[in-house]
Amino acid sequence: MSAIDDLRQTVARLRAPDGCPWDREQTHQTLARCLIDECSELLDAIERRDLPHMREELGDVLVQVIFHAQLAAEQGEFTFDDVANEINEKLVRRHPHVFGPDRLRTSEEVLVQWDAIKRTERQAAGKTEPAVFKHLPPQLPALMFAEAVWKQLDKKQLPVTGLVDVARIRELGAGLSEDTLGRGLFELAAAARVKDLDPEGALRKETVRVMREVEVRVGGASA
Repeated sequence: MSAIDDLRQTVARLRAPDGCPWDREQTHQTLARCLIDECSELLDAIERRDLPHMREELGDVLVQVIFHAQLAAEQGEFTFDDVANEINEKLVRRHPHVFGPDRLRTSEEVLVQWDAIKRTERQAAGKTEPAVFKHLPPQLPALMFAEAVWKQLDKKQLPVTGLVDVARIRELGAGLSEDTLGRGLFELAAAARVKDLDPEGALRKETVRVMREVEVRVGGASA
């Protein structure tokens, strides 16, 4: 028996009628915070390049995946094998340049093909493409949210004149380094604290404003 099978049996035993009272009380919803905590601890280990601790934290994240799959299996929804099979099939399907005859030379070519395959999958499933912006998890921190929105704005060449100072962004980026970026962000966060402002809320609000204005412009242009 493999180590993953041993772990699955352990989680199933914890959920058994005579198992652990705490584990038996859990639901997908109550475990959501645990998943956030474990992922945060894993990210911390990665950031510190602490490989022994990273191995431990990967295990903690893996337990969360198996636990959710166990809950679903108990309800007859899906199993861990279903989860593993689906992601394996997706990886093979989205890498025809590895598992098929196609060959790509650069990461940029891979990303273009990846997006094309995703569009084909969505169309085959009868899903409509997002009008302008693809869905982003609302739990994303504001900084990651803003970065993801800018990525879409830039990639799709969406109309941002008067909403975003693109020339200023390019100018700032030209002389930017990790150190200067960190210093500038820290100073902004500190200044927000001095003024009793919420930097997360302010950034999220501005990002949403830009998104909505762009959606209006694109919608008006296609009407």
